[in-house]
Amino acid sequence: MAQFTINVNGKPMSVEALPDTPLLWVLRDYLKLKGTKFGCGIAQCGACTVHLDGVAMRSCALPIAQIENQKITTIEGLSEDGTHPVQQAWQEHDVAQCGYCQTGQIMSAAALLADNNNPSDQEIAQAMNGNICRCGTYTRIKAAIKTASKLG
Repeated sequence: MAQFTINVNGKPMSVEALPDTPLLWVLRDYLKLKGTKFGCGIAQCGACTVHLDGVAMRSCALPIAQIENQKITTIEGLSEDGTHPVQQAWQEHDVAQCGYCQTGQIMSAAALLADNNNPSDQEIAQAMNGNICRCGTYTRIKAAIKTASKLG
């Protein structure tokens, strides 16, 4: 076990974990931030997406020892009251069905819009590629991202 100090949602936090413990499990099990979901465990589905210094990353395959001084933002840190433009657009378009993948989808969309506030359909498809939704709400996801780009 080793001691790690990480910046999560703007707050320094200390955790004791094995260096190869995935960030996902540090967030969920050690810090009790349950919004980031486990999907596949191999960084393929996107349910575990968080931001590292504003970049969307899959936390299930990212060892805590590789975080160093990067700022981690989880769905809980995107906005305290659900008023981030992406969250508002998600509600407006009633995107979620089962909802399991939605935190990862929202985090990927928020990272895209932080870099590109008016993405084309192709840019949305590219940025969201690999975020799997078993319910198939891809059309509503794209519409919500378009709406969020106008809100932000």
